[in-house]
Amino acid sequence: MSIVVTGASGKLGRHVVEQLLEKVPAGQVTAVVRSPEKVADLAERGVRVAVADYNVPETFDGLFAAGDKVLLISGNEFDKGRVRQQSVVIDAAKAAGVALLAYTSAPGSLTASLADDHRGTERALLDSGVPYVLLRNGWYHENYTENLAPVLEHGAVVAAAGEGRISTASRADYAAAAVAVLTGEGHENATYELGGDEAWSFAEYAAELSRQTGREIAYNPVTPEALTGILAGAGLPEPAAAMFADVDAAIAKGELAVDSGDLSRLAGRPTTPLSEAVAAALKD
Repeated sequence: MSIVVTGASGKLGRHVVEQLLEKVPAGQVTAVVRSPEKVADLAERGVRVAVADYNVPETFDGLFAAGDKVLLISGNEFDKGRVRQQSVVIDAAKAAGVALLAYTSAPGSLTASLADDHRGTERALLDSGVPYVLLRNGWYHENYTENLAPVLEHGAVVAAAGEGRISTASRADYAAAAVAVLTGEGHENATYELGGDEAWSFAEYAAELSRQTGREIAYNPVTPEALTGILAGAGLPEPAAAMFADVDAAIAKGELAVDSGDLSRLAGRPTTPLSEAVAAALKD
């Protein structure tokens, strides 16, 4: 029996593998990647590396074995049909008779277009009959703290989220929840709504940046249309810019404020405060 992590070279996948290695022998972990050189260090530590691509279904033939527990980390190729891509993994898992397939989805409350692929993948997973766990991940701190350069340059947080609140947590927090499911028992056919313990508004985020930098950082709320234009003007493809603006509109409606407490319960500890994520980003 192996614990198999797809997208293992990605930012979330890396956290999951590292935390798994704290709990199980390296030989029980399989990292699925497209570029094995990106996880050469994991291979040296004894992790099994499998090369497969969501776009090439036959690369998943024989990859899973009966009894495996699989984490399907959602893909980020929004233009290539993510439901079709992810169904390749689900079909391979069903054929192998895996014990569990956990999928990193989006909060059930999210109606933005970004959620459509997640809902489609959830339906495919439930229809497959494979024992499942839906890890409905909220937004990451890092979605904001990894993009501080323009905020600091212009002295402003620009968003189309109005006064909406959002429950972010760190990638390491979400990884801890996934590891708990993959190494624990009794999670079959469960759905977890995951988000940080503390919700915050963008005005509060700007205030936290101001406090930690000693500079005046303002919150400039804009319309989704204006944000789409700003992001496109900064070089983001227009469909992606519109998608991010759509998410901000969902935040304004409260759709990314998750108060279930599932994340801290699964992780076995409180989630990482936004202030800590900001401090870490400012040190880099």
